[in-house]
Amino acid sequence: MSWLKEFKNFAIKGNVIELSIAVVIGAAFSGIISSLVEDIITPLILTPATKAAGVADIDKLAWGAVRYGKSLAAIIKFIIIAFVLFLVIKAVNKIKLEEEDSKIKLSKSEELLTEIRDQLKGK
Repeated sequence: MSWLKEFKNFAIKGNVIELSIAVVIGAAFSGIISSLVEDIITPLILTPATKAAGVADIDKLAWGAVRYGKSLAAIIKFIIIAFVLFLVIKAVNKIKLEEEDSKIKLSKSEELLTEIRDQLKGK
């Protein structure tokens, strides 16, 4: 019975629940990022590049029996996804920082001291 009780305590803890929510949101976010990369960014970047190189489909690039096109496409996709995630995380962090700055409230004495300091600077 104690084994079952331990498992119940483990499963109900906030960390496990938060982690499972993060996994579900991450899976949904992965679909959004994959669509953004495959349907918008990749065609905008790779289509002109493949046309300039004279290649119709990057996946079909090969050197003899070695087909390196799929690997190259996967590497490019990874770089694009990593960059997009970097931009998204950077924007989220900026929003969080702005929210934290706006939440900081000064006490009455701190507000008065700030006003006095500002008035003294003005002289």
